[in-house]
Amino acid sequence: MKNVIALRREDRNPFEKRVALIPSHVRELVKDHGVKFLVQPAPIRVFVDDDFKREGAKVEEDLSSAAVILGIKEMPDSIFEKDKVYVFFSHTIKGQKANMPMLRRMIERKSTLIDYEKIVDEKGRRLVFFGRQAGTAGMIESFWALARRLDAEGLPHPFGPIRRMIDYASLVEAKETINEIGEGIRKDGLPAHLVPFICGFTGYGHVSQGAQEVFDILPEVEIPAEEFDAFLAAGNFSAHRLYKIVFREEHLVRPRDPGRPFDLQDYYDRPEGYVPVLESFLPHLQLLVNGIYWAPKYPHFVSKKFIRELYAAPGRPKLRVIADISCDIEGGIECTVKDTDPHNPVYVYDPVKDAAVDGVEGRGPVIMSVYNLPAEIPLESSVFFSQTLKPFIPAIARADFRGTFEACELPDPIKKAVILFRGEFTPAYQYMKEFV
Repeated sequence: MKNVIALRREDRNPFEKRVALIPSHVRELVKDHGVKFLVQPAPIRVFVDDDFKREGAKVEEDLSSAAVILGIKEMPDSIFEKDKVYVFFSHTIKGQKANMPMLRRMIERKSTLIDYEKIVDEKGRRLVFFGRQAGTAGMIESFWALARRLDAEGLPHPFGPIRRMIDYASLVEAKETINEIGEGIRKDGLPAHLVPFICGFTGYGHVSQGAQEVFDILPEVEIPAEEFDAFLAAGNFSAHRLYKIVFREEHLVRPRDPGRPFDLQDYYDRPEGYVPVLESFLPHLQLLVNGIYWAPKYPHFVSKKFIRELYAAPGRPKLRVIADISCDIEGGIECTVKDTDPHNPVYVYDPVKDAAVDGVEGRGPVIMSVYNLPAEIPLESSVFFSQTLKPFIPAIARADFRGTFEACELPDPIKKAVILFRGEFTPAYQYMKEFV
């Protein structure tokens, strides 16, 4: 039924409490735009069923009367009905093998698929996203992982009170823990073996900003990448400060031709003409937080070969934890060989065996690669995501998906995100035919 939108229950993971639209935004859309909502009951959702009932939605199991079904994570094959519209993170645009059966089912059922990941503005910037929340949750997990690794090494440190993000009631509570630790560092300083404490961040977008938001609660000093060598040479390190360095693209790679200057657009267009250089910084870092977009055409910023050589050298390397918030398997961080979940968030990458060993003990760096970090802060994530999605809902609700893709009256950012239209790949996604 046109103008009826359903919010389905998230069931991809047993810990998933998020929702695509929060109750107060549902109320606004009902009142101001006449959109009707069906909400599938969910026992663990961060907003309970009655919250939606009070705001004008119907709570019922059967969503078949809705024309559009909203979710967050991948949906099971059984959900797809003929000629319906589904809006969610499909994780299919790179040909992810695990989700190809789902995509084939949608093609068979002549479904329309709108993917949040591809809702972008004229400059390609994402408009509906969880990026910052992934960063904030990921930074908490990173400190937790570092604390456990230092415990395993028998080394004193101030990070002991930090818990896994999923064990906190809220992000506010987690930040309070970080603040207390920061006050202790200001007063008592870090143990000598952690001085200088240097954390590197790849990227400067929403994910990196979220991670830095947490890191900056601590007494920190930023070191420009261009001044890093001079900083190390000066040796004027403080035990009462943590240092951070933010790596942009020009710090991650350089042109193969040493006579060519770095050019960002050229790197995007011709990545094969560039070689990674981030690894020259890594021996000096305690912690690396990866929050940068990666695709197969780009080089590995941290290679398995480098990690193997780093851990083959005498002594124990300073680099103890790599927090791969972007979580591209064998991607920008090549030693991210698998993803993890909030209940078992880390493993050690053994560079000799090229294998993951669960936990924090062993030869190699600890890898934190939770693939669904925003789910660890469901309230904050749902509120933020709903705010970004809400402006597009009226147009999606009134759109006519029965005609042709060309005639479908959707705002341009949404139209760019239509991967399938009635079971057919739209022009921008014809390349995906080879995946199915």
